[in-house]
Amino acid sequence: MKEAVEEQQDFVKDITKMSDDFDRWYTDVVRKAELADWSGVRGMMVVRPYGWSMWETITRAFDDMIKESGHENWAFPLLIPRSFLMKEAEHIEGFAPEVAWVTRAGAGMEELEEPLAVRPTSETIVGSLIRRYIQSHRDLPKLTNQWNSVVRWEMRSRLFLRSREFWWQEGHTFHASAQEAVEEADLILGYYRSIAEDWLAVPVLSGKKSPAETFPGAIHTLTVEGLMRDGLALQMGTSHYFGQNFARAYDISFSNTSNERELCYSTSWGISTRLVGALVMAHGDDSGLIVPPKVAPIQVVVVPIFRDDETRRKVEAFIESWARGLKAAGIRYRVDWRDERPGDKYAHWELKGVPLRLNVGGRDVDAGQVELVDRLSRERRPVPVAGIAERLRVELDAFQTRLYSRAQQFQRDNTFELSTLAEVVAHFRERAGFVWAAWCGDAECEANIKAEAGGVTIRTIDPDEKPSGDCLVCGKPAKYRVSLAKAY
Repeated sequence: MKEAVEEQQDFVKDITKMSDDFDRWYTDVVRKAELADWSGVRGMMVVRPYGWSMWETITRAFDDMIKESGHENWAFPLLIPRSFLMKEAEHIEGFAPEVAWVTRAGAGMEELEEPLAVRPTSETIVGSLIRRYIQSHRDLPKLTNQWNSVVRWEMRSRLFLRSREFWWQEGHTFHASAQEAVEEADLILGYYRSIAEDWLAVPVLSGKKSPAETFPGAIHTLTVEGLMRDGLALQMGTSHYFGQNFARAYDISFSNTSNERELCYSTSWGISTRLVGALVMAHGDDSGLIVPPKVAPIQVVVVPIFRDDETRRKVEAFIESWARGLKAAGIRYRVDWRDERPGDKYAHWELKGVPLRLNVGGRDVDAGQVELVDRLSRERRPVPVAGIAERLRVELDAFQTRLYSRAQQFQRDNTFELSTLAEVVAHFRERAGFVWAAWCGDAECEANIKAEAGGVTIRTIDPDEKPSGDCLVCGKPAKYRVSLAKAY
């Protein structure tokens, strides 16, 4: 507990420079920008309103996508009987080191007849219960999703990226055919790519995971991988095709069109509050956050500038004359009337990454304008208030596009093509980024890459381009073109 208390009390005074210590910079920004903090329970975080608002926007966007394609939200139990987990040995083996168990309950701390796991993921409880609601092919597909938190007993914690409790959605779907289930996993991966690129402005690589990186119990795992500004990859969402593996373990079957019993084909998929950490690391700078307008809790901040009560009244009336129009246009804005110096307010909102700032002083009122400051370019320019709501909408759309282009250029500048393991080892000794290489598909070669290159793993198998040349490890003809990276 001592370590947890120290985490709680060691509040950030200044932001470490990204170039000096990226990990410390990240933690400083998350805490000082009021996204999240340590809770006092070791490894568990509290997500503060500014960070939770970003997550809420992501949840609304994704929830709309899945509901449009026929998915429904359910709620399944937090506690899972040990016997449920044990039915799918490969799956629970992958999670066993991370499971937290409840063994006693009640005022007398009576021992439970059967230990209950605090869900690390819900495949097993969903599979055990959903079989009640599937009898015939007419009951399929069953497209379920839930929004919840899970617990994984991580030994090393990082805010948003790796905490013992985190929030996510987990989809679990059941189908009458393998093709339909495979298409479902592909569909969801497309949604995840849209969340990453269209909402968070983070370009991603997408494709299958290698067998060694596949989710326990799955036939194959699909992933979207973003590149953070330290050159490390971050897995931003995964979609898994299970075939009939889980259905076999939990006897989830249906009467098909030939009136024969058949096992269902299933999928599962998830994104988490890790995405808030992703936007910090993909876009931030030494001054703090840069938040994509689509997920920004505050898209425009207005800073009034005045020295006396008369000027304040003048500026306030001026702001009120056009600010209502911002709300009507759907712009999330705030007027900062705090008793602070303008310079301190500028620094505060820059740290929090608000895309646009409007400075408004007495001279601006006389000129019928505001001073617009762009968080990405830091350019200052006068803008007339006539038609300002529409003008700001255009500015925010342009900001979102420029932020994505900036991240895309960073990804291009840090993506390389290499041919041999020796080149890969030398590369990752000096720098990071994505490396494309050819691989034969052999597990031993994959293990050699990880061992020799200091933890470098295969992040994606290219779904679009055939490999040319030989395996970077053994020299045999390559079967796959793969991206390699060090990852969180």
